[in-house]
Amino acid sequence: MPRHSLSTRFTLILSGVFLVGIALSGVIYWNTLQNRAQDEITSQGLLLIETMNAVRGYTTQHVRPLLADQLDTNPEFVSETVPAFSARTVFQNFRDQLDYSTYFYKEAALNPTNPLDKADDFEADMLSKLASGEATGEMSGYRELDGQRLFYIARPLTIGSDSCLQCHSTPDEAPASLIATYGDQGGFGWELGQIIAVQVIYVPAGEVFNAALKNFTLVMAVFIVTFALVILLINYLLKRYVIQPVYVLSGLADKISADENFSSELESSELQVITDRPDELGSLAQVFRKMATDVYERTGMLKNQVSQLIIKIDEMRRKQQVSEVVDSDFFSDLQKRAKEFRDRDKGKNG
Repeated sequence: MPRHSLSTRFTLILSGVFLVGIALSGVIYWNTLQNRAQDEITSQGLLLIETMNAVRGYTTQHVRPLLADQLDTNPEFVSETVPAFSARTVFQNFRDQLDYSTYFYKEAALNPTNPLDKADDFEADMLSKLASGEATGEMSGYRELDGQRLFYIARPLTIGSDSCLQCHSTPDEAPASLIATYGDQGGFGWELGQIIAVQVIYVPAGEVFNAALKNFTLVMAVFIVTFALVILLINYLLKRYVIQPVYVLSGLADKISADENFSSELESSELQVITDRPDELGSLAQVFRKMATDVYERTGMLKNQVSQLIIKIDEMRRKQQVSEVVDSDFFSDLQKRAKEFRDRDKGKNG
C-alpha cells in the first residue's frame, strides 16, 4: 500500500468531502435555481397574459364600437373587431421587437371561431380540468409539442361581456360576414361567465434551463475556485505550522535513536521557535526537548561511567595477567635460578 504524506492525506480527505458536498449542494442549488427561473418566467408569462387581456378589453370597449357599422355592412368579416385577433396580432409584434422571440401565445378553445385557436389534446385536458373545478387559476408545467419540450403558463378565459355574445350566441344572431368567413359550426353556444378558452404562453424549456444554468455555472465556478484557494492556503499553513515542526522533532528523534551528537539541535533556532508556541504542538516540543536533554545528559554520564569502567577493567586485567605470570611455575623457577646466580656471584667476590 503506497504511503502518503500528512499533507497529501489531508488534501485527499478534504477533496473527498468537497466532492460529496458540492455534488449534494449542486443538486439542491440547481433545483432551487430552476424553480426560481420557472417562477420568473411564470411571472413574465402572467404579465404578458394580463397585457393581452388589456388589449382584448381595449378592442371590446373602443375598437369594436367604432367598427360596428362596417361589421354589419361589409361582405368580409372585420377581424380587427375580434379581441382574440387583436391580442394575437399585438403579441406577434411584441415578439418581433423585444427579446421574447421564443415565446408563443395561444387562446386554445374547444369550439373556436378561428380554426387556428383549436385546442389540442393537452390544451383540451387543461380546459376540462378548469371547467370541472379540478384546477383553478394559473397553471404551469412542461409538455412536449412537435418534438420540443416547452414550459407553459396558462390561465382560463371566460366570457365577461355581453358584447361577446353578439357573435358567439347563435349563428342566426352573428354577423353575416362572420358566417361567410368562418362558417356556422364553430364559436357558437357560448354563455356569459363560461370558460370558453385557456390563454397559454409557451416558452422553450431551454430558456428556463439556460437562465438557471448561467447562475449555476457562475456560482459553482466561484465556489470551486474558492475551494482550490482554500486548499492551497490550508496546505501552506499545514506545512508551516504542523508538518515542518514535526520534521524538526522527527529529525531530532532520528539522531537520538542513531546515538549521534544532537546537542546542536537542542539549541537550534528552529526547535526554539516550536517550543515558544503556546499551542499543543509547542507543549509537545517542550516535553520532547526536555526528554532529549535528559537523554543527552544521561547518555553523557553513561558514556563517562563506561569509560571509567573500561579503565578499571583494563587495570584489573593487567594485574591479573601479571599475577598469572608471577604465580606460574616457570616464573618461580626463574626466580630460584636468579637467586642462585646472585649467591654464586657473592661467593666469588667474597
